Amino acid sequence: MTEAAKVPWYREVSPGQWKSLFAAWIGYLLDGFDFVLITLVLTEIADEFDLSTASAASLVSGAFITRWLGGAVLGALGDRYGRKAAMIISILLYSLGTFACGFAWNYISLFTARLVIGMGMAGEYSASATYVLESWPARLRNRASGFLISGYSGGTIIASELYKWVVPHWGWRWMFWIGVLPVLVALWVRRALPEAGDWHEEVAAARARPNPFRPLFAGRTRASVNTALAVSASVALFLVFTPAGAGWRWPLSILAAGCLFAFAAQLGGRRRWPLYVSLMCTVFCAFLYSWPIQALLPTYLKEQLEYSPSEVTDVMFYAGFGTMAGCWLAGFVGDWLGTRRAYAVTLLASLAFVFPVFAVQDSLVGLGVLLFFLLALSQGISGILPKYIAGHFPTGSRAASLGFVYNTGALGGAVAPVLGAHLAEGMSLGRALAVLTFGLTLVVIVLVGADVPGRLGRLTDPQGDEDHLVPGQPPSMAGPDPKKT
Repeated sequence: MTEAAKVPWYREVSPGQWKSLFAAWIGYLLDGFDFVLITLVLTEIADEFDLSTASAASLVSGAFITRWLGGAVLGALGDRYGRKAAMIISILLYSLGTFACGFAWNYISLFTARLVIGMGMAGEYSASATYVLESWPARLRNRASGFLISGYSGGTIIASELYKWVVPHWGWRWMFWIGVLPVLVALWVRRALPEAGDWHEEVAAARARPNPFRPLFAGRTRASVNTALAVSASVALFLVFTPAGAGWRWPLSILAAGCLFAFAAQLGGRRRWPLYVSLMCTVFCAFLYSWPIQALLPTYLKEQLEYSPSEVTDVMFYAGFGTMAGCWLAGFVGDWLGTRRAYAVTLLASLAFVFPVFAVQDSLVGLGVLLFFLLALSQGISGILPKYIAGHFPTGSRAASLGFVYNTGALGGAVAPVLGAHLAEGMSLGRALAVLTFGLTLVVIVLVGADVPGRLGRLTDPQGDEDHLVPGQPPSMAGPDPKKT
């Protein structure tokens, strides 16, 4: 047994590493605060702009449309120039996008501001996740991932608390204007941070900085084709999630999916394209099970249960704190059981709470407690999703690959609220949310539990089954580092 195994785990983390985590956590807290605002005021916006439930839900989807592009571009910037630069640009983007939401005069203007938020949020995820994971000790990186992602839930709690004070007195626009203020704190904290350890050691001193997208623009013909693919994907996604694409949604969806799969195939190359595609599909399904509740829970509480703003805030507190506690738990369980096993086991346990949550009608406390456990187990486990994905990629292309794979899969979050709203046209909203959550959770349990991405990746790259964040182990089994025990 080594000296590291004799001391408490938290003493293995240096003060500088704790500071790095705290700074990234603050940024992710602000990210959660800004992003969740739209879900809290969706009914107020729908009333002012005379929108149907499905049209209003598409405003939530708007921020997901540009995530694939933001994650890839800002991730590539982080790979080439460092994680800090990408983090700062990301937080500026989503904060300014949030501020602009407060000035929206109609559906299109608000939807456009949401596109900017999506770009920034995507970059924040890839930059912050790689920054923290590369800064912490290898054997504790599930814990680092869980602690970081818990910041998002903290932001949702703060937003929910402000909602009951701000909206009844000043209206929904002030929620967005307030959302720009905390960015000053995050920028101040991040100014004095060191660069991520792994990136600094492996990339900063290299003679040639990495360019993960070089294969996409090697030659005039390929560059022209890929530029056309990017434009086509962006326009198709915009039309799919706005009224402008009515009647053409299926063909446009197929076009967008084809463009994005083409990018994944090129970025992964001959050996790794199955891994890229399967990880994208896994993340897509993960968003499909989690985002119906995240996006439409306030609407369900206000419209179906007829809760007041203060009661909505109380329930959202249970939900947000449950997710936060689940992220903390996920980090410890992931380092104990291994990332993949922890993910599958925790999701399986969450199924016991899905239908009881939407069966409670007249007990705020009962609903809150059930939501706490459901979200702790189902959405809290997403705290180790960055660790699960990032471990598949080397340092030089990690931020761009994580950013593209995760944020392309995050389009499931764009589909989820619209799908939930359409299902609710034929059944109650509560039942629609329960059916989506239960069914898609089962799919993710199979995908992660059976290691479908890893198995497909090994078909074309038998030597690629290594965790690049915890060397010597496969990505799905990143428990304690055997070299330190």
